[in-house]
Amino acid sequence: MMNITELTLQLQPSRASDRLLQPFWDYLLIHHLPLISSPFFPVLLAFSSFFFFSIPFAALDLLAERVPLFYKYKIQPDRRPTVEMMVTNFIIALSNHIFFVVPVVIISTFILPIPTVPKDAPTLYELFTGGLAVLLLFDTQYYIWHFIHHKHPQLYRCIHAIHHEYMAPFSLSTERLSIPELITVGFWSNQDPIILKCHPLTMWCTTIFSIWLSVEDHIGYDLPWSLSHLVPFGLLGGAAAHDMHHQKPSSNYAPLFSHWDRIFGTSVPLKRKN
Repeated sequence: MMNITELTLQLQPSRASDRLLQPFWDYLLIHHLPLISSPFFPVLLAFSSFFFFSIPFAALDLLAERVPLFYKYKIQPDRRPTVEMMVTNFIIALSNHIFFVVPVVIISTFILPIPTVPKDAPTLYELFTGGLAVLLLFDTQYYIWHFIHHKHPQLYRCIHAIHHEYMAPFSLSTERLSIPELITVGFWSNQDPIILKCHPLTMWCTTIFSIWLSVEDHIGYDLPWSLSHLVPFGLLGGAAAHDMHHQKPSSNYAPLFSHWDRIFGTSVPLKRKN
């Protein structure tokens, strides 16, 4: 096994830069190079983001009516996750990472080339456009994959059904995935930024942001200050759309945006449970 602590990184030549993100990038290079150059860093970043984004909403579900300011936005108030459900879903996500993702990363260190770490930070424009391109590409890929797996009974039963165990999703059910679906999502999440030649910082920021969107889709609360409401023209699907997908699985296939569902007529508005 490769000793990643002794990994010799290929540093690209630096050039003069007055980029706003350069001081932060320099800090990472100087103080945290072994961490950010580790092949395990993207896994750690993704799983920790999922955990820390999910916990506040898990607490909200447990507090329920004791926090009426938030609970009044619960989409399906008659369906609340229990502690057992939360723990079960967390164990599934953790087990998938420990027993599958980590071994795959270890094997990949023997196969894939040593990554290059640029000395220059991305510009804000590069970070925004690169991140948006990655999100749009992933949204397209997953829409097609999702649509096919709902239309093919055997694929649905063997691969995707585990994610539809609950009609009312909750934050810790975000990563309730089968191994084949995890492989697919993980492959796209890692390869799309490489295909689009994104800076590592762009990739990491996009990872954090996409996981936030995924968790927000599953929280089961249609909060008026959520990103799906703050972003204009209903461009994001949000919790309302994905909750409706769990109630009516033949609708709202897109994971992030809403344009593909609108174009192909699979967009269905939320019908609240009273």
